[in-house]
Amino acid sequence: MKTKRMFTYVFLIIAALISIFPFIWMVISATNQSVDVTKGTLLPGAHLVENINNLFSSVDMWQALWNSAKISVVTTVLSLLVASAAGYGFEMYRSRSKDIVFNILLASMMIPFAAIMVPLFQMFAKVSSVVPFLGIDTASAVILPTFTTAFLIFFFRQSTKMFPKDMMEAGRIDGLSEFGLFFRIYMPTMKSTYAAAAIITFLNSWNNYLWPLIVLQSPENMTVPLLISNLGSGYAPDYGLIMSAIVITTLPTALVFFMMQKQFVAGMTGSVK
Repeated sequence: MKTKRMFTYVFLIIAALISIFPFIWMVISATNQSVDVTKGTLLPGAHLVENINNLFSSVDMWQALWNSAKISVVTTVLSLLVASAAGYGFEMYRSRSKDIVFNILLASMMIPFAAIMVPLFQMFAKVSSVVPFLGIDTASAVILPTFTTAFLIFFFRQSTKMFPKDMMEAGRIDGLSEFGLFFRIYMPTMKSTYAAAAIITFLNSWNNYLWPLIVLQSPENMTVPLLISNLGSGYAPDYGLIMSAIVITTLPTALVFFMMQKQFVAGMTGSVK
């Protein structure tokens, strides 16, 4: 039994090292010069401050971080409100057409985003001439097509299946309106599900590359993934500078995840508290 446990721990340690090696290599590379990164150096260097200074002096990193943060936060808040309300409605209210609509919604998950990129771009291009702040090259154009997904609605509906329905009936007896039931009973009770959905949505929005690449055209509206992509597109990219940019970009997502890690695990396992 002890030998079996020892092999289990050895296997888990090796798997953990393989999993975190790319992150470790990224941090080490951020401390080295470009030539050292190219050589595959695995020892920390002394050029981290130099790489960060070069990064902020060569590109507007603060503006890119602000753009990504603004888009990600707004997208996350809207996604939680819309997806949770939809999941709540699909599960709590009964109707003959509800399951048909939900099945159509799930079927939309099979449509790849690449198939709708061109129609979306054409739609926002037409909107630009009528409502400029909703058209091409605006944060709204990035947020609107991505602020909720069929998966997120499905996720909230499945979690709502375990919601104690007696609490809703008790609230109705006490005179709460439907909005009161949702905001004062459902949302506080489902906080673990909200935490898991918030992490998923924030990470997806922060790392979103394809749609912002298409719809954002001005350098001042560029998000962090687009900025990093531009850094690596030169004839002689500075890999130390690029790795330092990636480290800085990773910090907000890592912070959000570790702050909400317990709630994320509870939400993914379907617990309701």
